[in-house]
Amino acid sequence: MISVNEKGLDIIDDMLDWEEELKVESKELKNGATIIDCGVNVDGGYDAGMYLSRLCLADLAEISYTKFDLDGLPVPAIQVYTDQPTIACMGSQYAGWRIAVGKYFGMGSGPARALGLKPKELYEEIGYKDDSEVAVLVMESSALPDEEVVEYIAKHSNVDTENVYIAVAPTASIAGSVQISARIVETGIHKLESIGFDINKIKSGFGVAPIAPIVGDDTKCMGSTNDCIIYCGETYYTVVDDDVEKLEEHVKNAPSTTSKDYGKPFFVTFKEADFDFFKVDAGMFAPAKITINDLTSKKSFTSGRINPGILLESFGIKNV
Repeated sequence: MISVNEKGLDIIDDMLDWEEELKVESKELKNGATIIDCGVNVDGGYDAGMYLSRLCLADLAEISYTKFDLDGLPVPAIQVYTDQPTIACMGSQYAGWRIAVGKYFGMGSGPARALGLKPKELYEEIGYKDDSEVAVLVMESSALPDEEVVEYIAKHSNVDTENVYIAVAPTASIAGSVQISARIVETGIHKLESIGFDINKIKSGFGVAPIAPIVGDDTKCMGSTNDCIIYCGETYYTVVDDDVEKLEEHVKNAPSTTSKDYGKPFFVTFKEADFDFFKVDAGMFAPAKITINDLTSKKSFTSGRINPGILLESFGIKNV
């Protein structure tokens, strides 16, 4: 069985060896845990964002930078493909661990989730659980975790605190923006799962999404980073299914275009919902366009559309 935490540790080792080049900074806490700052108090950047993305996916995907044509404006983008979609995306990358300890808050993703089974129902669905003495976590947060946060993570991961490794980047950072766009394949899988598709039928995944510039604080950047996937993210999956009609219906219902909240920058929608996620249609969190090739019927289906105008508005790029 693949150990996502052991694979994650290999990436951590590389990050520690190349701190200066990656513009990151590590520190060891009093309880022995290792924290790698990728954008809280340091510059970070595209290299740090690439390593964060690899960590989230436990190095079970190939990731590369490319460009996206945004109505004639070339902007940076990220391309992801994997032949281990359920383990890489749902077993590791999915931001399924809400960590709130004292005044600290962060969204946890990456390999350590598979030790704490966060959430348990998802791991039961995909039939995966990791067994490792180390816990590797990626934290989306504007602050670095302290010993108390580490003790909480270690307890839920069933490891010693000195074997906890956490890489951190705020949403409003280049590294943070990169790792969010790198969730393009995972976002599509999660949407398919939410509408009733058996994600264990997915054999491979491919996706491309633009990378948002820094447009403000974490809340503003949460809007623009989500918009990259919602309005311009494209995904392609290969599946093995025995019900073509139902598969076609799932593809039709999967893109973000089916959401009642579709059509304006996510920050605007979020603000209108009083910044309450529960008031936002969950169907909004999906790629703009989804294509599926069924290896059983040899048929392919596609649904959704790219909407560069909304993303340009979200980015707030001024033509001078």
